[in-house]
Amino acid sequence: MVITEQDIARRKYWIDEISRLSGNFGVDAERVEKEISQEIERDGITALLSHLRMCGAIPEKYSHDSSEEKLYSKYTDVVIHEAYKSFGCTSLVLKERVDVADVECVCNEFSFVADAKAFRLSRTAKNQKDFKVQAMDNWKHGKPFAMIVCPVYQLPSRTSQIYQQAVARSVCICTYTHLAVLVRYTKLAGENRATALLHNVFKTVEAMNPSKSAVAYWQAVNRSFLDFDGRVSDIWREEKIASVESIRLARDEALQFLASERERIMSLSRDEAIQEVIKWRRIENRIRAVQSVADNGLLEIG
Repeated sequence: MVITEQDIARRKYWIDEISRLSGNFGVDAERVEKEISQEIERDGITALLSHLRMCGAIPEKYSHDSSEEKLYSKYTDVVIHEAYKSFGCTSLVLKERVDVADVECVCNEFSFVADAKAFRLSRTAKNQKDFKVQAMDNWKHGKPFAMIVCPVYQLPSRTSQIYQQAVARSVCICTYTHLAVLVRYTKLAGENRATALLHNVFKTVEAMNPSKSAVAYWQAVNRSFLDFDGRVSDIWREEKIASVESIRLARDEALQFLASERERIMSLSRDEAIQEVIKWRRIENRIRAVQSVADNGLLEIG
């Protein structure tokens, strides 16, 4: 396995830590950013890759629109911010909450804004508004590029307007897997080559003909990685394995929680059960949604 027991333990620690912290969002967000930065400074690329490989799934234990869910979203922004820093970019997690992207980056020859996305595995109805492509274009504020980072298994694999919008607006839709490849390529080839590869990806998206086709989009993006340097292919193969493993681990995590919730509800009294049904409902639908998540083959394209 690429993902280790230490990675799994790190994931569990941060899920619990975010639950413990949640209360004052501003203070908690700053604390998360500080702790993640210290962890990566201490443990290096191992910690950063661990977060990138596993952060795309919002834990099912967090209630919808809860303080935990909001803080988890900020945690994913911190993760991509740390990835950009590792490439040699100057990166900042923005504190504003309205009409701005969450992360701003400046590299030697270009700049961009970025936003991280995470989804529950049980969420079945995702649409183009979930990805905020048009909003990211509006939030460039003079910068030439924007990037939206998503878990690969939650992206449309056939057709979607998000790809047409992304190409038309020079907004790069990327995955945590692609960032993990870039992090590892930085260690292999240096910051200058890594930022050149990142710039190449942005220019590839900008030069494409707008299309709803997922195949056309990902073929161009994936080839921009693989054709840039022959050494990328070995990293790519290993991160594809890590992506498949992360799907399985996220499914196991979600199913374990949902099963425990079902068991707990079954042990309730009638009145307690009625209250729980009103509060939680649709457990079985969420389980089926989690079970249906699988590798969609996007990383095979190209």
